[in-house]
Amino acid sequence: MPDTPHSLAAPGERWPVVDGIPYLRTESEGLVAVALDHLDAGCPDDALVALLTDQDAWWTGPATDLRELKRLVRERDMLSLREAMALLRMGPVADYFAYRWSDPTYLAGLALIEAHWAAPTSAFELACGIGHYLRELGARGVACTGADVVFAKCWLAKHWVAPLADYVVFDAAAPSWPVGQARFDLVMCHDAFYFLPEQARIAARLRAVTDAGGVLAISHLHNAGFEGGAKGPALSAGAWGALFPHADVHDEAVLLDALMTQTAPATVGWHDDPQVEAWSLVEGGREGRVVADGVAMPMPGAPLRPNPLIAADGVRWPSELYREEYGSGCLWARDDADLPTTDPVRLRRVVDLPERW
Repeated sequence: MPDTPHSLAAPGERWPVVDGIPYLRTESEGLVAVALDHLDAGCPDDALVALLTDQDAWWTGPATDLRELKRLVRERDMLSLREAMALLRMGPVADYFAYRWSDPTYLAGLALIEAHWAAPTSAFELACGIGHYLRELGARGVACTGADVVFAKCWLAKHWVAPLADYVVFDAAAPSWPVGQARFDLVMCHDAFYFLPEQARIAARLRAVTDAGGVLAISHLHNAGFEGGAKGPALSAGAWGALFPHADVHDEAVLLDALMTQTAPATVGWHDDPQVEAWSLVEGGREGRVVADGVAMPMPGAPLRPNPLIAADGVRWPSELYREEYGSGCLWARDDADLPTTDPVRLRRVVDLPERW
């Protein structure tokens, strides 16, 4: 419950709320105390700078610089998303976020949602990053809540990508989730579940916040048996199947193809297949349908811009790491005659970028 306009309190606990985003990481007591001291002293920008220093437990990139963070806070209404991420020193993660609008993993996740669309009025996304999916859903009138363990990601989402959503920062493995009795028509975890700890417990919590008749959608579960080698933590089909025994399961590549060909994606059972790089799944909702002109495509009338990765002399990958991760699935980067579609919007040769991208 709020105890001041900038904090929440429970018996024996008090948590900061900065720029409308509650910060509830249970093992960050020192940072919580610093942020609260600044807020109580009437210095919200200092509290914001403090929280922007926080990172994932697995982060191995450079530490933030206080001078750069102070500039980011001071100039936040003028900077682009890419400039903001540079000041946060997000490194390769910044490339992932900046160019996600056309990467095959993101498009397959959109296709998963559209194929099992059940006209949600509310949505919750765990590990929401900077709000790519929340932007698309919010534009369609869905009341969205995004959760992530990194404050800076939720802050970027709120100010640059998906301002219509609400956000909360907490650890997925915490003893309880700060959503109260809320239940959501659509619950999601995209391109993130594979690296979360305590996966069985988190899967159960995702189900618990999914409303009766709602849809739970989880995308990009790496296949440990993929012949090309898994690009991240991975499990076998049997191990994933033990976590999600009743799910409707798709080969992620089939979801991308369904978007390109405007067809319904086929489902597969949990079985080891070296051709499958990653699986995506839903629990609940309707049988998969044609992926045509719904959430997987830009909103009608959206101002489309040329894909920033396509230059006059060809594709300009932001890094070799990015090319290795996504290049083979980027159909827009191909110049061959057997593409499944020539539609530049569907291929993402033109994209709907945030205004201050």
